[in-house]
Amino acid sequence: MKKYLSLAQLNSALPLRDLSDPAAGPHAMQLLLADVVAALERLWAVPSRTHRLNPLVATADNYDRLGYSPDDVTRNSRYSRHVSPTVMLRSHTSAGIPALLDSLRGELGHYDELHVLPGLVYRRDAIDRTHVGAPHQLDLWRLKARGLLGTSDLEAMMAAVVESVLPAPLHPDVQWRATPARHSYTAAGRQLDVLVTQPDGRREWLELAECGLVAAPVLRGSGLDPRRWAGLPLGMGLDRALMLRKGITDIRLLRSGEPEVQSQMLDLSPYRPVSSLPEIRRDLSLVLDSGADADVELLGDLARTALGSDADVLAALEVVAVTTTAELPPAAVERLRMGAGQVNVLLRLVLQPLDRTLTDREANVLRDKVYLALHRGEVLELIAG
Repeated sequence: MKKYLSLAQLNSALPLRDLSDPAAGPHAMQLLLADVVAALERLWAVPSRTHRLNPLVATADNYDRLGYSPDDVTRNSRYSRHVSPTVMLRSHTSAGIPALLDSLRGELGHYDELHVLPGLVYRRDAIDRTHVGAPHQLDLWRLKARGLLGTSDLEAMMAAVVESVLPAPLHPDVQWRATPARHSYTAAGRQLDVLVTQPDGRREWLELAECGLVAAPVLRGSGLDPRRWAGLPLGMGLDRALMLRKGITDIRLLRSGEPEVQSQMLDLSPYRPVSSLPEIRRDLSLVLDSGADADVELLGDLARTALGSDADVLAALEVVAVTTTAELPPAAVERLRMGAGQVNVLLRLVLQPLDRTLTDREANVLRDKVYLALHRGEVLELIAG
């Protein structure tokens, strides 16, 4: 059963600034986006067209017309933000592709163009230093009529994207690999990973993009003949790409209002760390109705909503342990007044503002807000007083 966003939740999501959009002011993300697009224009000698679409999309465009199965888990309200039975906040910028393909039905001659779809997408996600509930995504679709596109073109596309995000002169030790991946709207799907050196010196493989050849059923769904049309779709997270480019380890810095940080979000130079403020940890012992409710994405979304304007203070949310009533001592079950099927969850919050130091009192108030939003037991354990 779908759960729909309230008007207050919708009004909270829609005004969020799109850092990739110059209309909202300058940001380094726009420079990175321009580098990627310019690299592909040079590679193929084709023009590009940028589309900035409404974040409210038809559910059919977000899922059905891109080949997602009716029972795909991503449709669940745990992961997607539905507004009505037929409308949702897009969960990927690919939701703009069906209408784009529809617009090409009248193209009867030669056609070869790169379509660029950047913007915010809306998901229920875990809370940590690399994830947010409304990340930026970029879809790049080269669409061609009366000409073939194959895996060699896809390889060249991946190489150009890696070089534009992580230029060899600045990142000489970067390596990349492409592994097979399944996507509902591609054939010969690939996951593009890069091996990078993190600011702490660790070498790590990280996913940069997903790509492939456009699947024939997606073309047919818009009335385009797969014998005449071909395409190369690639989707990439712009937040992660920018963090890799600048050496940023905390995604919240991209939106920071701290002047020393904000001034560094206007170029693509390596990030110079500003003195870190201390983090405060708070552990919560929650009673939830089932083990399925102990989902970091669901709990993270509830926590963000509960904290409202203070949501950015929450640097991480981690499920440490999940214990059933059968596994708990009887005295603990009695003390918590747990019912059949309920579980005890140990949840860890990491609180760390980017612009000030929290007092213990402030941390306790925030802890209690999260606790009251998540806890489903009869006994309350509040600490702020």
